[in-house]
Amino acid sequence: MKLVILMYLETDEKCVERLIVDQKIPVFSRLPVEGVTAGTAAGWYGRSAPYRSSMIMTFLDEGAAERLLAAVSACRDIEDPQHPIRAMQLDVERTAVCECAQEHGTEPV
Repeated sequence: MKLVILMYLETDEKCVERLIVDQKIPVFSRLPVEGVTAGTAAGWYGRSAPYRSSMIMTFLDEGAAERLLAAVSACRDIEDPQHPIRAMQLDVERTAVCECAQEHGTEPV
């Protein structure tokens, strides 16, 4: 099993949603995040303004994870090429599920 994390600017939400649909990703979690870059700017706070970003996490089998990363690599429809969609794949060693899931017939992912 693999954990795949996608990080992207909110302006690329439609592109990422298309990737998710095209790759038939059945379940994922989406979180708003604040992207910060090093350096200073002449803003009110004396630092660069944060980027409005999002992050998606999904657990996939190895084949689906590889296809999703390949689709991200082939994506060319982003708003700002200096801030590409980034995808990371991590190995999942173990999983666990609470006992209540077993009582209700829910299988671990």
